[in-house]
Amino acid sequence: MSDHASQGKVEILAVAGLPEFRPGDDLAAAIAQAAPWLQDGDVLVVTSKIVSKVEGRLVTVPADPEARDAERRRLVLAEAVRILARKNRTLITENKIGLVQAAAGIDASNVAGDELALLPENPDASAAALKAGLAAKLGVTVAVIITDTMGRTWRIGQTDMAIGSAGFPVLHRYAGQIDRQGNELVVTEVAVADEIAGAADLVKGKTGGMPVAVVRGLSRVDDGSTAADLVRPAEEDLFRLGTDEAITQGRQEAVLLRRSVRFYSDEPVPEGAIRRAVSVALTAPAPHHTRPVRFVHVRERRQALLDAMRAKWRSDLAADGWSEERIDKRVRRGDLLYGAKEIVVPFLVREGAHTYSDAYRTEAERTMFTIAGGAAVQGLLVALAAEGIGSCWVSSTIFCADVVREVLGLPEQWEPLGAVAIGYPADSPLSPRPPRDYGDGLVEL
Repeated sequence: MSDHASQGKVEILAVAGLPEFRPGDDLAAAIAQAAPWLQDGDVLVVTSKIVSKVEGRLVTVPADPEARDAERRRLVLAEAVRILARKNRTLITENKIGLVQAAAGIDASNVAGDELALLPENPDASAAALKAGLAAKLGVTVAVIITDTMGRTWRIGQTDMAIGSAGFPVLHRYAGQIDRQGNELVVTEVAVADEIAGAADLVKGKTGGMPVAVVRGLSRVDDGSTAADLVRPAEEDLFRLGTDEAITQGRQEAVLLRRSVRFYSDEPVPEGAIRRAVSVALTAPAPHHTRPVRFVHVRERRQALLDAMRAKWRSDLAADGWSEERIDKRVRRGDLLYGAKEIVVPFLVREGAHTYSDAYRTEAERTMFTIAGGAAVQGLLVALAAEGIGSCWVSSTIFCADVVREVLGLPEQWEPLGAVAIGYPADSPLSPRPPRDYGDGLVEL
């Protein structure tokens, strides 16, 4: 079938007259008695609560509200394999069958006051068993969908979704088909089982004691799929991480995003992004509660600065006896500063540094301030990467500090700490690199 829509009339029929189910009851027999009118091709939609009841997935809890709440939270943690988010006392979890929902699907509605209902252990198997039971009792081939009520990300309100299925193709894939405007559909997949679950709830409701419905008029060929196929694989899930995991990994990836970008696109870098990155960088640790780092965003004097630095570089290399050809080749390494969209030059200002009578502590003080400057520079690079902006730290200004200060009109005590070329990467967006094997980089004593 090229389209998942029905080619004719679709009916949604409530199954009335069902009893209050308890553990050990024969669900197939009760439905067969209440709905002897079932036909081949019908889709039986069953609320998971009654499946949980007949399968004994009920837990008696204390009457005391505090003790009851404590037991409920214990059960939630027992049924969960991961906690993805917390909102006040609400836990969003992934449970043992892969469903992400509030409280691992544990529910107190439509059960006795001293009980809580857990979800069926294997809803797909439960659906298959009910399908087989109805075939044996009524001689009909029906599909079975077991549903549970869930909230939806970014949407207000709940709806029923399929958590178990047998005898029905749960997905309709449109990839490769052409729409009426001639566009090829690439990734469109319709969760038909979920659509049926939501539609059936229009006659089942929540308070009317109507846990089963029949959807008639859908002609589908069983492809062997089950509701488990509706759970997105982890490697395809853009939202797999829970809040705690996302925060942790996001912090790590911000560092791993940083790489030396030497070629830049023409896309302008927002001035606000540079200011935000500098604000972040200035939180780096500093000695004696000082603020030893200044970032200079070079704009109007950029060309003059780069040309003066290049002239100084060439002069130094010529003094070393290099040939013009060799000098040209070496100086071309600095072309990335000309190609960058923006340039920021960090400076170290040792105001507040302590003075000592001996050379040893004086040198240690200088090292301490220098490390603080490096921490701020790294903070700038990482903060830019977190904004998707590439950068490359180069050491050139360190080797011509006097020239830099003269062109920019800065005080003698300002020490340049290289230069940071900034721009969006010309090749591909930033993506996290794998961490390096620490190897001999970590020495444990």
